[in-house]
Amino acid sequence: MLLRRLFSRARPMRHFALIDGEGLCRALRQMQEHPSQAGWVEVREPSISWLGSPLPAGARITPVVTHAPAARPLAA
Repeated sequence: MLLRRLFSRARPMRHFALIDGEGLCRALRQMQEHPSQAGWVEVREPSISWLGSPLPAGARITPVVTHAPAARPLAA
């Protein structure tokens, strides 16, 4: 276990903001993985001034979505 920690690369910390139903920022969090609860969005750099306000336009990080290649129909 100790050797694994010594030689493994640490995952970078990521920043998240909790957005309520009205679109206002209610909390900020720094974690290595996306929070499991609904409403959290990843942001570039958090700012305490966002609390109680909508996020600025360029604050959110757009998630990279990868899709499996579309299935091609088989020739008959």
